[in-house]
Amino acid sequence: QVQLVESGGGLVQTGGSLRLSCAASGRTFSSYTMGWFRQAAGKEREFVAAISWSGSRTYYADSVKGRFTISRDNAKNMVSLQMNSLKPEDTAVYYCAARQGGYSSSWYADSRRVPEYDYWGQGTQVTVSS
Repeated sequence: QVQLVESGGGLVQTGGSLRLSCAASGRTFSSYTMGWFRQAAGKEREFVAAISWSGSRTYYADSVKGRFTISRDNAKNMVSLQMNSLKPEDTAVYYCAARQGGYSSSWYADSRRVPEYDYWGQGTQVTVSS
């Protein structure tokens, strides 16, 4: 069982930065692939970024590539999302998620799919003003 709690959301102007953090409980945190997703009002939840259990592999949605960076600290049971050059279209509730399983040939495809994740946080609001 893993419990996830996000923090760090808020209101920022276009071009600004925010750093989201996700604190995880559970002794097996280091065995999970971790992901960030977001859901804008009236839209479906979408993939943002994922990181493998060791941190050696990362994967980003095209819309955030080059602007966002996902990282993890297994010693602290934390995963973070550094968001730079924010745009109004980044406005959404951001969710941290965890899924079991190590790297496989389908890791990239599986990491962007909502149903593949076993645990979810409650979400944190990010609002980017124009």
